[in-house]
Amino acid sequence: MMNEMIGWDIGGAHVKAAAMNGRGELTAVLQKPCPLWQGVDKLRFAVEAILSELPVSSYRHAITMTGELVDLFAGRDDGVKTILATMVELLPKGELLVYAGRLGFLEASVVKHNQYAAIASANWLASASYAARKVGSGLFVDIGSTTTDILLLDRGQVAAEGYSDYERLATQELVYTGIVRTAVMALAECVEDQGREVGLMAEYFATAADVYRLTGELDEVHDQSDTADGGEKSVLASARRLSRMIGCDFDPAELPRWQKLAHNLREKQLSRIRQGCERQLARSALSGSGPFIGAGIGRFLVRQLAESMGKSYLDFSALFPALSNENGMSAADCAPAAAVACLSGKD
Repeated sequence: MMNEMIGWDIGGAHVKAAAMNGRGELTAVLQKPCPLWQGVDKLRFAVEAILSELPVSSYRHAITMTGELVDLFAGRDDGVKTILATMVELLPKGELLVYAGRLGFLEASVVKHNQYAAIASANWLASASYAARKVGSGLFVDIGSTTTDILLLDRGQVAAEGYSDYERLATQELVYTGIVRTAVMALAECVEDQGREVGLMAEYFATAADVYRLTGELDEVHDQSDTADGGEKSVLASARRLSRMIGCDFDPAELPRWQKLAHNLREKQLSRIRQGCERQLARSALSGSGPFIGAGIGRFLVRQLAESMGKSYLDFSALFPALSNENGMSAADCAPAAAVACLSGKD
């Protein structure tokens, strides 16, 4: 029997964790907000908050990250170094492994500078690798609060064209769009309103969370980021923020207008993600019979894409034993954390 393990995904906006018992079963999945650009203390608070909700035990730990990207750090190397040092400080009693992508898992305390590039933003590979081992071939799509990962799986391997963020943006394996934090001005240049096409203001007036509150698809459990104006997270407040995007004042009597506008923005975002999926599917006939594996808090969009593209759908959570989590989070919500918890025991 293995020791209990916690898998960590250290992002720039959230910290996610998945606890696994000695039988390899997930026992808890947690997420805490962590606006890391505001300071390393935000990471400390988030990690300590997660640990306070888990039973005291002699855990082993495995971490992956994307938080090194935030502008708190001079560059990725500085970010990786600082995050690793902070996690070593916060988790002094247990073995701490770090996921370095193609290099596998490394002891965090002895990571070398020339290994930082492999560690930086490798969380996508952990999730996709776990899915590939379980499913074989298909298309792995993880739609989160900020980004979307689209990876072709080929006979148990991740057939990635790119590795770095730059390479993955160029190949559309990384589409920088999500369902909570993405600014509405980044979803489209224009939107349909009252029978006409209207340009969107290039202002940070609203976020994708406003869109999905109005479509009724955003689970409040996943809604942990601040609104664009610092206001409340209600349907009416979201409609008011969206109305500003096309230069209008909000009248509550016009709520259906703004709900319709939200659905149009949803369609535009979905179309962009679909283009990335089509690009990957065009690379290999081997994925033709494989399912779409949906992960992330926006995986309801992956399910819709699978149906519209004639593919079967498999939820990432189905790759794990059933988890009864009182906080409403699932393995698919925090896929990289769950993946490194499992992979680290088999690497």
